[in-house]
Formats: sequence, structure tokens, C-alpha cells
Amino acid sequence: MGKFPVLPTVGMVMAECAQVGLMIFSKAAMSDGMSNLVFIFYSNALAALILLPSSLLFHRSERPPLTLPILGGFFSLGLLGFLAQFFGYAGINLSSPTLGTAMLNLVPGFTYILAVTLRMETFNWRSSTTLAKSIGTIISILGAFIVSLFKGPSILMASSSSNWVLGGLLLTADCVATSAWVIVQALIIKRYPAELILVFFYCFFVAVLSALFCLVVERDLSAWSLKSKLRFWAVLYSGVFGSAFQVSLCTWCLHKTGPVFVSMFKPLGIVIAFAAGVIFFGDTFFLGRLLGSIIIVAGFYSVMWGKAKESQIDEDATTASSESSIQKAPLLDSGEENSSSVH
Repeated sequence: MGKFPVLPTVGMVMAECAQVGLMIFSKAAMSDGMSNLVFIFYSNALAALILLPSSLLFHRSERPPLTLPILGGFFSLGLLGFLAQFFGYAGINLSSPTLGTAMLNLVPGFTYILAVTLRMETFNWRSSTTLAKSIGTIISILGAFIVSLFKGPSILMASSSSNWVLGGLLLTADCVATSAWVIVQALIIKRYPAELILVFFYCFFVAVLSALFCLVVERDLSAWSLKSKLRFWAVLYSGVFGSAFQVSLCTWCLHKTGPVFVSMFKPLGIVIAFAAGVIFFGDTFFLGRLLGSIIIVAGFYSVMWGKAKESQIDEDATTASSESSIQKAPLLDSGEENSSSVH
């Protein structure tokens, strides 16, 4: 029996807290009148400044060459990331961090749909893993509809006004863009296995794109102001903890334990976001949103089970193949010895 991964567990709890904290600070900054485009620019520019020296130091011995196709891939990541952040922050501004965290659990299902569409994943109805991933995706999407459209009776009363339907639609667009980002990232990381440099260029291009859009949309220079303490601390938290710290911590946990272990902690963010939303924003929590969140989590774990089972089958097949090769080797050796003795 394997040793319980204590440090990765603590790391993932901290990463989920950092993710929810990012949503809370972004909601607070935008409620204070800060444009989501300006927030995206400042947070990603700060993250890029932090990641530049650390990525160069970490990959100083093994740094793959930067080619034009690789830079094009980095730009594609930046474009998808910009769209995801734009839709995500706009959705959180209209709803709450609780809904934003719940909707993030749609990403594995949408990623699976895109992977099947692009023929990066096989689709076999007779396979239990395919059924688990397909059913889990459908359940997650159903849960997203419930959490966005169905309120039901209130569990906790509070004085909060928000547009959850439009917010849910924007957060769904965020999940689709994030899923496409995951697919593109998987393709690029095979050709350029330097994670921190990849994340640096991602943040850099997001900052550039958001700056260009800001120059067109935000003509008023006061929109760029960070005189408000709330805006300043929100940007500082987002750049340091929401981007650089969280990404680095998740990358380390991913390296130590694998993607399934890392993904298992995503639903924890719903609990953290729910408590924070009630305490800091006075969110009203309805029964329909609780049921929808539970359904999303159930679908999420179904998709993750299918992925884990699929990985185990592939691992068993690889082990069996290597054992078969080892068993054949002595037979070949003995055959060669017998033939040499005859000669």
C-alpha cells in the first residue's frame, strides 16, 4: 500500500484556497468599479514579471529552443486564456465566486468532448471508461443548467442581488475556452516540455491582448488607476497568489502525484467559495444551486473515474507487454545456446 501523499494534499488544499481567493478578490475589485479587462492586464503582467526570472533559473540547464511554431502555440494559449479570463471574471461579477467555482468542474467534461471531436480520444460505447466519461459529462452539464437556472427555496437568506443566468452562461463560455486551452497546452507541452517558460509566455500574451483591448474599450485613463487600496491588493493577490503561486503549486503536485489526484480537489473549492460568499458578499444560497453543485461534482467524479480507469488499463497493458518481452528473452538465449552447441 502506497504512502499517503501528505505534502501534495496540503499543497492542493492551499491551491484551491488560492483559486477561490482569486475569485473573491476579483469580484470585490469589479464591484469597486474596476474593469475586468484592466484587472486581467495588471494581474497577468505582474505574474509574467514574477515568472520570468524563476522560469529562466529553473530551466537554465534544459531550455528547449524557441521556434516560430512554438511561439505561435504560446500565442494561441494566450488568446484562449484571455477569452477564458474575460468570460470568467464577467460571469463572477454578475453572479458569485460560488457559481464560478462550481462551474469549473465542467472543464474535464468539456475537455473530453473536444478531445473526442478532434480525435485525440477514442470513443467506444462498449468501453466502461467511455461510458463513465460520457455519462459524467452529460450529468455535469445538467448540473450546470440546474445551478444556473433553478433557484428553489432559499437555504440561507441574505441581501444579495445578482444575475445568475447570464453569469452562468458567461462562466460556461469560460469553461469551453479553458477546455480548449487544456487541449492546446497538452499539444504544446509535448514539443516544449518547459512548464514555467510556457506559463510565462501564456501570462505575457494574455497581458498584451488585454492591454490592446483596454486601449480600445477603456478610453478613460482613470480606469487604469490603482489608487483604491482594494484594487491594489486585488491585483497584487491575483498576480502573486492567483497566478504565479497557484500555477507553480499545481504543477509541482501534478509532477508528484498525477492529474487524477490534482483533479480530485476541484470540488473542495465549492465548499470554500460557498462559505466565503456568504461571509464576505452576503450571498443567498438556494436549494437548487446546492443540488446543481452536487450533480456537477457527481458528473466530475464520473469523468475522473473513467480517466483513472483508462490510465490503469494502459499501465497494465504496458506492464504485461514488458513482462512478456522479459519472458521471451531467456527462451531466445537458450535457443541460441542449443544451436551453438549443435554446431
